[in-house]
Amino acid sequence: MAALPSLRQLSYLVALADTLHFTEAAKRCFVTQSTLSGGIIELERVLGGVLVERTRQHVRLTPLGEKVVARAKLMLADAHDLQRLSRELGEPLTGDLHLGVIPTIAPFILSALLQAVRQDMPKLNLHLHELQSQTAVEQLTDGRLDMVLLALPFATEGLYVEALYPEPLYWVTHQDDPLYAQIQHMDDLPLERMLLLEEGHCLRDHALSACPLGDQAGISGLEASSLPTLMQMVHAQLGYTFLPEMAVNSGFVKAHAGLVAKPLIDAPVRTLALLARKSSTQMAEFERLSALVRSLLKNTNAPPQPNA
Repeated sequence: MAALPSLRQLSYLVALADTLHFTEAAKRCFVTQSTLSGGIIELERVLGGVLVERTRQHVRLTPLGEKVVARAKLMLADAHDLQRLSRELGEPLTGDLHLGVIPTIAPFILSALLQAVRQDMPKLNLHLHELQSQTAVEQLTDGRLDMVLLALPFATEGLYVEALYPEPLYWVTHQDDPLYAQIQHMDDLPLERMLLLEEGHCLRDHALSACPLGDQAGISGLEASSLPTLMQMVHAQLGYTFLPEMAVNSGFVKAHAGLVAKPLIDAPVRTLALLARKSSTQMAEFERLSALVRSLLKNTNAPPQPNA
């Protein structure tokens, strides 16, 4: 029987692909550089092709190397799930769980979620990672995360998805905005004054989804890297923006003097969802976590007053 690649060799290649540096990859794998290099050379011999181009200045993956890395990440994630299987069968709701949460959810739910998890699953060690949607899904797919809490619509092909809660976005502007009392519909908004988060934040896409011009010319062009920065821009009366219901109900808008939030007819809606790999052995935790998040959202997202 022909020799097969080992998981250790594949993990060396994935670490090198992530770092493009032999020394850094070796540190990540807790081995010497010569051990890692030897493992990759042996992997190339087993597979019968060159995976890595090496020069004095650069390390690059070959086309074959890129394809092997993509498959290796899936195999390592499956191996991670398999490793946890016996523990899950023996004693579910225990051990470590790495949860990715996007920045437009994390500040408004994590404190309550941590308390709920400690009470409902006291033997579970929940590790939280705040990441943008694309990065979180990538890390879930390759096994670095166990679950992800994000907002749909977002590409989730190949993953197990549980929709938890439909959440409207609220129009947020300055109280001195002369349009505040007049605007009732999305179609009435001047798109040239819309302020958005920068590319990579799904809230940007959710806000644009309800705009008649979409992502075309006419949007203000002013972008923020975070929600606090976005609020400062609105406070400076540079324009208006949209925030999810949980942010409004948390007092986030009230914390910025002079800002007001208002629900609009035909406002964009995002759906909060929990994601896991289809191969995950942590479905007991997934189901409990889904129930906890859904309960928290129903309890905290009572409709605010129009000027909340």
